Amino acid sequence: MLGALLKETELQKDYLGNEGVETIYFGGGTPSLLQIEDLKSQVDTVRQNFTVLPEAEITLEANPDDINEERLTGWKEIGINRLSIGVQSFFEEDLLWMNRAHNAEQAISSLQLAVKYFDNITMDLIYGHPLLSNEKWKQNVEKVITLNIPHISCYALTVEPKTPLSKLIKEKKKEDIQQEKQAEQFLLLMEWLENAGYEHYEISNFAKPGFRSRHNSSYWQGKKYLGLGPSAHSFNGESRQWNISNNNTYIESLEKNEIPFEKEILTQSQKTNEYIMTSLRTMEGLDINKIPEAMSHELKSASKKFIDSGKLTLKENKLLLTREGKLFADGIAADLFIDAV
Repeated sequence: MLGALLKETELQKDYLGNEGVETIYFGGGTPSLLQIEDLKSQVDTVRQNFTVLPEAEITLEANPDDINEERLTGWKEIGINRLSIGVQSFFEEDLLWMNRAHNAEQAISSLQLAVKYFDNITMDLIYGHPLLSNEKWKQNVEKVITLNIPHISCYALTVEPKTPLSKLIKEKKKEDIQQEKQAEQFLLLMEWLENAGYEHYEISNFAKPGFRSRHNSSYWQGKKYLGLGPSAHSFNGESRQWNISNNNTYIESLEKNEIPFEKEILTQSQKTNEYIMTSLRTMEGLDINKIPEAMSHELKSASKKFIDSGKLTLKENKLLLTREGKLFADGIAADLFIDAV
């Protein structure tokens, strides 16, 4: 797999058209399991085939149970300058319920250790599951603030079909999700973190000033990106492509110097709808001036009912979600989509 990734990096060196690389992100699995030398070879190969800007943000996703001083030192030495730590909760019973590999003690100790080596850290928390009372949720958020973690991503627990969790809920062996509880905890989260000085710069993301995720922000700004590995998606401004998900087929193809991917050319309607979906999630909002004139009238007409109901505001020709509107972001975006032309 590692060899195939290196080969794909070389074969894709022209994909971004010689643009400088602003961010590199190791995720989509558990890259913190890799040996330091294996990660280094990935970083070095990217640098050999692309122009990586000196101030590039290089993020590594890490599980709390993979973090120790040796790894933290090694990651820093090879150029990693941002960590994304999958904490999810600081409560033992929650981690067991979510079937996480780490325990509550590791959740806290990994962060306490990480902040000694890295200034730029983000972590995940999950809310809205049956074991999480509002008081426990407050304690989770207060722990983040106390540890001075500069960036936090928070997600409502979703039950995907055909997963073990879905099966257990269906069999009534685990309690189902309550949407009202999720909405309440999201509203509390916004209040607590904004009071603590975090910017709510995207629906699921909060950051201290200067610590926004530059990598994720590039997606929301519609910049080009290249994904490497099985199932990875890429976008060059005109088309999107995605690699095959099967690991063995991926490796076998790269051994023949072939990249196994599918591709679609995006229509103007698709590009516009993607902009609507991503921009509406950000604190900067949806700039109607960036919508093709032929489509902007339809957008303004569709947005009126959400403005009237207090879920959207229109300011300087920008549509912004209100606090209540953020509870319905996906549905509002879908209602604003432009019909195919």
